Amino acid sequence: MNATNRSEEVEQETPEVDANLAAVSEVEAGIRDFVRNDIAYLRRPVVTATAETAAAPVVDTTNTDATVNNVNSLIQRVAGTSLAEIEKLIGELESLRDLLHAEGQRVQREISGYAQLSQAAMKSTRMIADNVSQWKRAADGLRNS
Repeated sequence: MNATNRSEEVEQETPEVDANLAAVSEVEAGIRDFVRNDIAYLRRPVVTATAETAAAPVVDTTNTDATVNNVNSLIQRVAGTSLAEIEKLIGELESLRDLLHAEGQRVQREISGYAQLSQAAMKSTRMIADNVSQWKRAADGLRNS
C-alpha cells in the first residue's frame, strides 16, 4: 500500500517539478543570451583596411588585447575584493575560535574551583556533624550519670 501511495505522490509532483525545471532552464537560457549579446562586441576583432592592402583586411589586435586586459583587471578586482573579505572572515573566525578556547579553559577552571569548594564544604559539614554527635553523646552521658 505504501508503494502505491508513493507512486501516486510522485505522479502528482512530476508536473510541478517539470514546470519548475522548465522555468529554471528558461531563466538560465535568458542569462546566457544576455551575456553573449552583451559581450559579443568584445569577441569581434576590429578590422581595419589600409591603402596598400585594401583586398586583405588587417585585424587590429591591440583593441582585443586591451579588452582582454580590461576583463582580466575586472576579474582581479572582483576576486581581490572577495578574497580580502574571505581572509577577513577567516581572521575573525580564528579570533573567535581562540576566544572560545580561552573561555572554555576559564569555565573549566571555575568548575574545578567550585568542585574544590564543594568538597571543602562537605568536609566541614562532616566535621561539624561529627562534633555535634560527640557533644550530644557527651550530654546524654552526663544526663544519665
